[in-house]
This record gives sequence, C-alpha cells and structure tokens, in this order.
Amino acid sequence: MTRDRSIPRLRVLQSFREPRTTTNPYLVQLRDALAPHADVATFRWSRALAGRYDVLHVHWPEVVVDRGTRVRRWGATALFALVVLRASTGGRVLVRTVHNVAPHERPHRATAAVTRWCDRRTGWRVRLNDRTPVPDPARASTVPHGDYTAWFATYPRATAVRGRLATVGLVRPYKGVEDLVAAVRATPADAGLDLVVAGRAATPAVADGVRAAAGDDPRVRLDLRHVDDEQLVAEVTSAELVVLPYRAMHNSGAALLALSLGRPVLVPDGDVVADLAAEVGPAWVRRFTPPLTADVLLREVAALRADAPTGEPDLRARRWDAVAKGHVRAYEAALAAARGAARGGGRP
Repeated sequence: MTRDRSIPRLRVLQSFREPRTTTNPYLVQLRDALAPHADVATFRWSRALAGRYDVLHVHWPEVVVDRGTRVRRWGATALFALVVLRASTGGRVLVRTVHNVAPHERPHRATAAVTRWCDRRTGWRVRLNDRTPVPDPARASTVPHGDYTAWFATYPRATAVRGRLATVGLVRPYKGVEDLVAAVRATPADAGLDLVVAGRAATPAVADGVRAAAGDDPRVRLDLRHVDDEQLVAEVTSAELVVLPYRAMHNSGAALLALSLGRPVLVPDGDVVADLAAEVGPAWVRRFTPPLTADVLLREVAALRADAPTGEPDLRARRWDAVAKGHVRAYEAALAAARGAARGGGRP
C-alpha cells in the first residue's frame, strides 16, 4: 500500500493503554504493524476526550471501563460514554472489532449499558472471520487475526513430550479447563497422558475450581499465574497436543498461538473452526464435539500419532503486514461513510 503524501496521515486512537508485559500480544502487534501507515496512539482519557484523532478503534468496551471498585467503574463508564459520543461526531468515527459474538461472562449493568451505547454509535465493524454476525454487513470489513510467529521467534522451542497435553492463556469459566482436567484424570494410568495448565486464573474462585478438579493427581500440573513469553513457548512446544476445551468458541487467539509455534490443537467443532482447519491444514486443527471426555482425548491423541502434521501450518493469511493494510482500508471506509453521512445530514 503506497500512501499519497498529499493526504494527511490517518490518526488512530486504540482503546488499549500503553502495553505492559501482560498486554495481549495481538494488540501490541496491531499497533506496531499499523505504525508505517498511520499515527497510532494508545488510550488515555485525556487523548480520548480532548486529543486529535480520526478513528477510535475499540476492541473490548468492558476492558476500558473495568475497575476494582463500584465507584471507579461508574466513573469510568460515564467518561467512556462521553468518549463514545465524541468519537462518533465531528468528522471522527468509532470502529469496533467484534472479537466475540457475545460476552463470555455476564457484564455489570453499567458495563452492559455503555456497551449498548457503544454499539449504537459504532460506524464500522471489523470482524475476524466472515461468519461473525454484524448488524450491517455493508459497514463491516473482515480482517483475519494475525499470527504470533514473529512475536515468539526469539525464544527456543522445546521438544514435544509424548503424551503431554497443554492448555494456555487466561483461565476463565467459559474455557472449560475443569472439563479438560477431569477428562485427563479419567484416562487410564497406563495411557501415558499428562496435562499442563499454564495461565492466570481470572478470579480466585476460578483458580479454586481448577485446583479442586485437579486434586492431587500427579498427571496434572497447574501454573495459575501470568507466565512470561519464554515460559509460554516452552509449555506450548513441549506439548504433543494443545487442547482448548472451550464450552463456547468463536475466535481463539490461543489456537493461533499454538499454531504459530508449530503445535496442533484440539478444539470444539464449528463452522469457524472448520474454516480454520481448511486454511492452515486439517492435520493441525483437530475437532471434537463437546463434551470433552477421556475417550475423546485418547482417540484424538491416537489419530494425531497416525496422521501427524508435517512442516508448519499455513498462516500466510495471518501475516501482520496484510492485517495492518486490512485495518487501514477499514478505517478509510469507515471515515468515508461517516463523513458522507454527516454531509447528508444523517448519522452513521
């Protein structure tokens, strides 16, 4: 994409704060990949309420307003409502990535209210696959989730351990980690399977539930804290199979993380998953129909050994240069639609 230097650079404000070590690498890679094409800033209330930008790109509205106390949550919610209004007027446009079909957990009522407000004022949507429903497909773009190949390239990969299963990432109720733990514990001792669970638990109650499911079984190792990138690579690549036992799955960064590290995944079946398997190679994406049981694990591990993938999964469509250009096209289309509506006296 060659930029016409007579056109001012696009100014994009992302809805996430300046990255920390715990920030989702997807967001950091998006910011960095967009840098050659646009002026990209991370979120601050002052920037959002008084700064200059053309596009406010919102990922998860609930994350913007999530706070530790009720008073702070309501305060953040009120501020974000003003941000949404400003971002959708005055020649600006609000673009939202639809990461999930619905929230994974029931939101606080203030969060739900401001999310509905955000939805009403959104001028354009970015979806990660063509199957994500959106209110107006004419005002939406599909830009695939980028890979993690370059992000983890500097870390050494481990040798896969026969029978080792792993699940990684933030442990949340919808991810069904307790189901996976129970399935592993139900396999015969001589099956040779063991499990590593690596990732911070969303709440103490979630952590307690996973620990109770694991009991004192030596085949299950839990590391319920944030793991750094080096350890994450070691845990994933030491696994023969990465298992994501989600109770509801639409998009999955964890699946792409495993594939980026050259490890096959076992995930619940569905149209989006079938598309991913066709894209990267069916031997890399193994599918099951919930519930996840010991029999499913034994069958899939045996099938993997009989038809092990070779080489690397095909992630060409997930390269970040293409992802960045897709986002820029979406931003430009969103601005054109919003400014056209403003000239016509309407609202996007």
